[in-house]
Amino acid sequence: MSQEHDTETAFMEATYRALCTHGYADLTMQDIADETDKSKAALHYHFDGKDDLFREFLAYLHEGFAEKIVDHPDGSPVAKLVALVRRVLDPVDDGADQQFNTAFMEIKAQAPYRDGYREVLRRFDADLRSEVADLVTEAIDAGQYGEETDPEEVAEHVLTYIHGTWTRAAAVGADVVTMREHLIDDLLDLLVEGEPVPAVAATAGPRTLDDEDDEDGAACGADADDGVRRE
Repeated sequence: MSQEHDTETAFMEATYRALCTHGYADLTMQDIADETDKSKAALHYHFDGKDDLFREFLAYLHEGFAEKIVDHPDGSPVAKLVALVRRVLDPVDDGADQQFNTAFMEIKAQAPYRDGYREVLRRFDADLRSEVADLVTEAIDAGQYGEETDPEEVAEHVLTYIHGTWTRAAAVGADVVTMREHLIDDLLDLLVEGEPVPAVAATAGPRTLDDEDDEDGAACGADADDGVRRE
């Protein structure tokens, strides 16, 4: 890996830290440089200005996001879909991360006015929509969802719900977990009659794609036949 790449990665990580501290609106190039051992002049050598830096920062975030949403646990297509929703709508308790989420909403709000922002943000949408639609298609093929289920329609619903959840959380303090579990209920309602609910979906607690399914449902506080089958 080249020194040039290492330096740019360091600036991306510094941008994240600076956003956590200052937010987007008040953030300066000097604030970002202060998070590194580099000078402001070095930052300007790599980026033409704040807009150029944030286009690269969004692309940097997208690269990690694209890898994360396809990193599924073992399990059925619906189990993977539920785990994906839990990963994307994973609430944060750390104050710095909450500040970053708010700052990211500010960045998204700039998309109509900043060249290149919207293009990168569309990649987030396209990748997530595609992954959800693919998992829904797999669920149909596996007999978990009925053949009448429209993968693109479900993907659009999931995408819209996720955007709305983060917007409401940032704007009015809506509870991410509560809204997330409502979305998961929507996905479970699509199961064909008698199809068992995946164990990963039987708990309302935060779960990630790295969590392993609890096969007997004990971690969910439920008996084997209680709460893990949708009649």
